[in-house]
Amino acid sequence: MFDLDGTLTDPGLGITNSVMHALRKLGIEPPAREELYKFIGPPLAESFEVFFGFSREKAREAIAYYREYYAEKGIFENRLYPDIPKALDFLKDRGYTLLVATSKLEIHAKRILERFKIGGYFDFVAGADLEETRVEKADVIRYALGAANAGACARAVMVGDRKHDVIGAKKCGLRSVGVLYGYGSLEELRQAGAESIAEEAKDIPGAVLQLLEKE
Repeated sequence: MFDLDGTLTDPGLGITNSVMHALRKLGIEPPAREELYKFIGPPLAESFEVFFGFSREKAREAIAYYREYYAEKGIFENRLYPDIPKALDFLKDRGYTLLVATSKLEIHAKRILERFKIGGYFDFVAGADLEETRVEKADVIRYALGAANAGACARAVMVGDRKHDVIGAKKCGLRSVGVLYGYGSLEELRQAGAESIAEEAKDIPGAVLQLLEKE
């Protein structure tokens, strides 16, 4: 099971541009782009509330402005990480069921995967919904598992770059691989409880197999 932002693709430019757009709409001068990279990974509402002290109502307003830019431009200000197709090929060839579990809107996630021509690798793409009933990572993971067969659920491994991926996996009884080329640090991933680490995308298959071989 793969996270999307910071794991399969690098969305840094599009996400930060979308946050800047939302802040300007609210009359707030955005900080330096590097300060906004922390928005990559967590649910948007949580980020606006924690990082800018927004109320839930103001956070929803900010999200609406964010999506205004993201749906038109930000979604394509993105790039595929090198070696991701090779890693997916390796796992698919070995018979693994591949899923996506992202806090991004599901409709946007599917568009991104198709743009980079990797949508065909995944049996199911799980993301957040517009009604905000499925936003937290653990909820998205449970939703993804519900679409997978029993064998996949019993041996599922979450691959992601932020603590939210690792914590969400633990809440669902899954093991996890933390990747270091995204937006989370080794310290963050280790503290959250990642059982295996992949420094680069090409290291993902080995990190996944390392966990499965422990069985």
